[in-house]
Amino acid sequence: MLTTKIGKVGKVLICGMKGVGKTALLEQLIYGNVSVETEFHPTIEDIYVASVDSGRGSREILRLHDSAGLEGKAQLPRHYIHFPDGFALVYDPTDPSSLDMLADIKQDIERNKEKKDVPIIVLANMRSKRREAPPSIFPAQHTNSVNPANQMEIVLNRAIAWCSRERIKHYTVNAMERPSLYDPFINLCARLHPPQTKSTFPQLRQVMQKTQKSDV
Repeated sequence: MLTTKIGKVGKVLICGMKGVGKTALLEQLIYGNVSVETEFHPTIEDIYVASVDSGRGSREILRLHDSAGLEGKAQLPRHYIHFPDGFALVYDPTDPSSLDMLADIKQDIERNKEKKDVPIIVLANMRSKRREAPPSIFPAQHTNSVNPANQMEIVLNRAIAWCSRERIKHYTVNAMERPSLYDPFINLCARLHPPQTKSTFPQLRQVMQKTQKSDV
């Protein structure tokens, strides 16, 4: 509606291993034009703007920063850690190493981010179109000895357990299915802009005024 108010702006960084489908997720979320034939080139840096219906009488704005995918032991550049209000960490459940990288990214954020309670969500992209990946560094799971479907389930279960320990929201999404992307970013927007509690000072002021009048 034209009368809808524009709310606050929240800056969110989308990050993860190279090739896990970060750009595809954003293109599908914003434009809804991604299909299995869509080709993407490696991202250097890009910004998307989303208007989110907060359900509170105003539309919140999300500035979604698409970052270059990381490889090996590469770390996020410092400015990627300091400017965002929240983070969306993306991994490919068919590639255990892409999940392993998220633990390093989260630790890097916690070490260098001044605000320690910054909102973080984790997205398992079920359609990242990655090539077959090397086995995970986690010794407890021998994922290279099982079929792909079982390996994906193992990785997803481990991701869910890790997110539970870290108190992070985990979402299973699909870059080919736009509706699967709505809840993660609506909920992230709500965490970035929690509703303000109404102050009781106006009521106190009225009580004081009535008291003063009765004393006259």
